[in-house]
Parts: sequence; C-alpha cells; structure tokens
Amino acid sequence: QVQLVESGGGLVQAGGSLRLFCAASGRTFRTNAMSWFRQAPGKEREFVAAIDWSGGSTYYADSVKGRFTISRDNAKNAKNTVYLQMNSLKPEDTAVYFCAGSGRKHYATGRSTDYDYWGQGTQVTVSS
Repeated sequence: QVQLVESGGGLVQAGGSLRLFCAASGRTFRTNAMSWFRQAPGKEREFVAAIDWSGGSTYYADSVKGRFTISRDNAKNAKNTVYLQMNSLKPEDTAVYFCAGSGRKHYATGRSTDYDYWGQGTQVTVSS
C-alpha cells in the first residue's frame, strides 16, 4: 500500500519559517514528479509547488514564489522524499498542506489530476 505522510506543520507567527516533510512508503517516487498543495478553510485545494523527478526543475504558484522552496531526496534510503521550506510566512498561508506524488509524470506540473497519491495533510497556521 502506497502512503505519503506529511509532518512539520504547526503554529508560527507571521514572518516566521516552517519546514514540511513528506515520507513515502510502498513505492518509490525517484523517477516521478512530486508536489505540495494546500487547502484553506472554505476554499478549494490549490497548487503550491512541484518538483521534477531529478530535482533539477521546480515550479511554484505566484503566491509563494520567492518565499517557498521545494526540494527532494532521491537517495535509496532517504527517510523523506520531498520537502517544503516556507519562509516569510503570512496569515494567508494558513491551510492544510498536502504532499502528492505522480505515478505517471516525470516533470513538474501544477495540475492536481496529474498526481495519483496523496497524503492526509499537515496543518500550518500563521498568526498575525
């Protein structure tokens, strides 16, 4: 059974930083694109960042560009597969953050339908 498990969420003041982690089990994603999405209360899930299979190409939503950095670890024994470093956090970044992995795509994409595996999410709350 394929599982993606997020961690690292929490409560932080505006201007602060958090680092999210995503651990994959049940299959390897070393040759597949991975991404982060988020969903705020009362809003639809939205794309945050994506990374290609090699880690050499990344793609960001305009709202987080310059503040968030996605990266990945393709080492065979890596505990975590993908990370999201979030700096200069704003109250509007408050949401549940989801890790997603594609079973088909190698290159970074912002379309939720390109991702086949999803985690349960981790809550990020930014206070003003």
